[in-house]
Amino acid sequence: MPSLQDQLMKAGLVDKDKAKKIKKTKHKQQKVAQKSKHVAEDEVKLAAKEALKAKTEADRQLNLENKAALEKKAIIAQVKQMILMNRLERVKGDVAYNFVDQNKVKTLYVLPKFQEELSRSLLAIGIVEEPQGRTYHLIPKKAAEKIAERSPEHVVIIEKDAQTPEEDDPYADYQIPDDLMW
Repeated sequence: MPSLQDQLMKAGLVDKDKAKKIKKTKHKQQKVAQKSKHVAEDEVKLAAKEALKAKTEADRQLNLENKAALEKKAIIAQVKQMILMNRLERVKGDVAYNFVDQNKVKTLYVLPKFQEELSRSLLAIGIVEEPQGRTYHLIPKKAAEKIAERSPEHVVIIEKDAQTPEEDDPYADYQIPDDLMW
């Protein structure tokens, strides 16, 4: 079956030169359309690669955050275990010992022996987060220092005050005893 162009030429509606010109124009249009199709495909591929790269980066960030949260949780579990393993059996005493935790003054009732050791910095206070609130335990200073390396917010180390009296202080000769209760 002859093409439409051949049929039009036989019918005398189109001459040979005009047919060639139309064929060339059509061929050029097809080439341009094919090139633009490739360019559009390349843009789509590039956009897909960029989206994949962005998603990969977001996933990596999320994984880093999850890993950091798991590490923090593990450290808190280790700290809790260290405090509970090293705590001293504390019988509720009648001497109030005041210390600062989260910018609040807390009171812990201890035996006079423990109060003496706390004031001399031989003991420290370990803090354990519980669902019902924070609990405080007396622990040896060496254990408290190891805990403070991992998580300083879970331990209260009472340092001896090394206060040097001022030169013009009229009360410099009078020392305040550690066991003075107000």
